[in-house]
Amino acid sequence: MVDFSAKVKKEDFLRPPFEVAEEVLLGAYLCSNVGGQFVAGKITELEVYIGAEDKACHAYLNKKTKRNAVMFEEGGVAYVFFVYGMHNQFNVVVSEKGQANAILIRSLEPVCGISIMQQRRRCEKCENLTTGPGKLCQALGITREHNGVDLRGNEIWISPRDEKIIWQTTPRIGIDYAEEYRDKPWRYVIKSNSFVSKKRIS
Repeated sequence: MVDFSAKVKKEDFLRPPFEVAEEVLLGAYLCSNVGGQFVAGKITELEVYIGAEDKACHAYLNKKTKRNAVMFEEGGVAYVFFVYGMHNQFNVVVSEKGQANAILIRSLEPVCGISIMQQRRRCEKCENLTTGPGKLCQALGITREHNGVDLRGNEIWISPRDEKIIWQTTPRIGIDYAEEYRDKPWRYVIKSNSFVSKKRIS
């Protein structure tokens, strides 16, 4: 039984980003209690973005803007941005303050509050509720209003994983503009888990 009251420790968000991806976030549980409705899903897919060097990152070369300012905060807060005029995307800011590293949560396996997710998504198919960054934000009630929220608070948080996982890496999705960073294997998925946004494994 998952203890959803447990929360990832602050210091774990401050570790190097690839360690956070591999050892902390993948297989952990993203939880929300938005509007008093509790839902949770296991993190099955994520992507790492590195501010100092990554041409796919919003903070490439550590350039700070009004939009990406939250990325420069100390790890353990949410970076939520709006894309394509319709979708929110949820990221976990990691590392020490000023480093502008973030991990995009791309997909979840629904675990708790599935009926609430179905209502929010207007979708009955469990496999389609949270398999994509926009879908999971809608299912969990995450909006731009949650940009900068403390991920150790009581509205959105991450509970530690409760079992061993086997994972693999692939290139990230939808970043053809990122030149040599397009093919970096910085996307992580839980191996053989069907709750991923795309089936690409190479």
